[in-house]
Amino acid sequence: MRGLLARLRRLFGQPPSVAEAIAAALTPFRDPEADTLALLRRLVAVIRPGQRGDDGASGRYTLMLDQLEADPALRAAFGRHVAHFLATRHLLTFFTDSGILPGTGFFSEWWRIIGHRLLPEVADERRLKDCLHLIFDRTDDWRWLKRTVAEQSQRLWEIIEPLGGTGPDIDWRGVQEQMLDAVLLLAHRVSGLGVESELMRASPNFDDDRPCFIALSAEAQEFAAALRRALDQTAEKADDGSQLLVIADQCVSALQRIRRRALTVGTSLHLSYLLTRSEQSLERLRQLVGILVSDLDPGARQEAIEGWAAFAHDAFITENRRNSLSFYMSQLSHLLAVRVTENAAHSGEKYICDRVSDYRQMWLSAAGGGILIGVMALLKILAAGLGAPLFVQAVLFSMIYGLGFVAIFLLGMTVATKQSAMTAQVLAGLLGDIKPTRAADIERVVDVVAAVCRSQLAAIAGNVMMALPVAIAVAIGLSELFGQPPVSPARGEHLLNDLNPLGWAIPHAAIAGFYLFLAGLISGYFDNRAAYADVGRRIGHLGWLRRLVGRERAGRAGVYIENRLGGIMGNFLFGCMLGSTGVIGAILGLPLDIRHIAFASANLGYALQSADFALSPESVLVAVVGVAAIGLTNLAVSFSLALRTALGARRIRFTHWGALARAIGRRFRAEPRSFLLPRRLPEAETPTEASG
Repeated sequence: MRGLLARLRRLFGQPPSVAEAIAAALTPFRDPEADTLALLRRLVAVIRPGQRGDDGASGRYTLMLDQLEADPALRAAFGRHVAHFLATRHLLTFFTDSGILPGTGFFSEWWRIIGHRLLPEVADERRLKDCLHLIFDRTDDWRWLKRTVAEQSQRLWEIIEPLGGTGPDIDWRGVQEQMLDAVLLLAHRVSGLGVESELMRASPNFDDDRPCFIALSAEAQEFAAALRRALDQTAEKADDGSQLLVIADQCVSALQRIRRRALTVGTSLHLSYLLTRSEQSLERLRQLVGILVSDLDPGARQEAIEGWAAFAHDAFITENRRNSLSFYMSQLSHLLAVRVTENAAHSGEKYICDRVSDYRQMWLSAAGGGILIGVMALLKILAAGLGAPLFVQAVLFSMIYGLGFVAIFLLGMTVATKQSAMTAQVLAGLLGDIKPTRAADIERVVDVVAAVCRSQLAAIAGNVMMALPVAIAVAIGLSELFGQPPVSPARGEHLLNDLNPLGWAIPHAAIAGFYLFLAGLISGYFDNRAAYADVGRRIGHLGWLRRLVGRERAGRAGVYIENRLGGIMGNFLFGCMLGSTGVIGAILGLPLDIRHIAFASANLGYALQSADFALSPESVLVAVVGVAAIGLTNLAVSFSLALRTALGARRIRFTHWGALARAIGRRFRAEPRSFLLPRRLPEAETPTEASG
């Protein structure tokens, strides 16, 4: 009757129901000679979402399980097909490689993934690992697989039930042998870390941990031999794997200690790669040992099924994402990203004004930065008027910006917009520590938000209030000295048009904001690199430097450079990005350029002097609004990107933004002054301490 209804619907152009489509995909499993791979591909095609927004895959998966469990003959046929399919594949690479980073290294795997996009690999149907890419042949199948729950996966493996190897044509012993080989390979892989120079370099006490890595391989061999004797029924009792798992836990603890130390002293891509791959290998070894031991115990059937279900579910998902560049990076980026953002956070703490003295110092340092920016803006204008080739222009602009920012940094001065990317890291760290249900924790965050606001406003005011008058003073002085303004009226008009908020000022300010965000990450990266590579000591031990300035001064120079390498490189490369963007836009014929609030205010000063201060009030008002809009865009883009990156690096999911916004609103209504000026507290007490 069901088949007749389906034929009638097809005859009259009506699509079959979901249940009928699943039944049509399951029915061919009754044929013992059918191609299992083709049947599985067809079944998955019916279950997977058909279009974006289709979230019914989990329901279709459950419906498939219901139909199998309701028909004992179909259930048996389906189970025989899948179990025989598994038993006749090469499983070793599936057990040892699926969901585990390869041993080729970071950049080799990067290029393999990119190469796969251009020229996909040819699947070998003899290997289960490759068959998974044929069955789940869409790169986003992992999304709906991830939404399936553990209960569904367990029901599927209860239906298949390869455990115990029922059926004359199912070689379950061969599967167990491949699992044992996988345990040995995984153990040997991890044991090789005992002589890995990167781990010895990352942990001075690694010699104390080396014995557990060496013992892992020997214990795995004893476990495999004992289990084979039990499978051959030449031993009364199999090894329960407890000793092997204890050693594996010791290896995991050693790797975690290295991870924790890396968060303090620095890390590298290679170290992150080694740690991640080793932890994945140890987790896979634990899963396989659990399945093998449970499989031999008749009373642990359910435990064995649960182990298979969890292992297969995770392996299928990660294998489907094997060629995803974003997933590959996400596996490795956490340790390095946390380290980089932590460095940026430490740098950002000095930009938060809790005390009156901090606030006063921020004003002074920002004013000093504004003076230099006023001069840098003129140098850039003069360099643009040389009519040099584009490449030379890019170099000149980059050096003016880059060396100027480095000078500001080394002199202890402040560029206002550099703060936002740094202070966002501090706020992210605080959001990860609070409990939003506690009012005191929310108030601590509000204290930091208020401190960030007043610090940022003080820095902006210091930059702008000095860059603008310095630019005017320099322009007047040069006019008196040379008899003509340093900026021509035509050039001044162009500078004024660049500040129009209705033109390209806002998009160009967003580009500068993005560069500010990148500069924060660059600073954090080089701080991490300096600590991890022990740059200070290496500089202090340079023979030529010691002969030139002496041992003690060489050591001090090394410490000085190590402590400031991140700031130097971040500021210099930030300047290079600002200086080259306009030239790149000219080469490509695209409207690319940058706008920075401090330079915009200085340019406004030069434009005013070039017009002999005869501009209309409307033109001045538009320019002032443009400068304010540029500053707001600079800060908003850099702060939001930095905050999102820091939260992602720490894997923080803060969902109480509404409660935080309401608390900030209440504070602003009650104490608006706290967002502009610091509270007058004793110097030993900070607002955060007061609220805690």
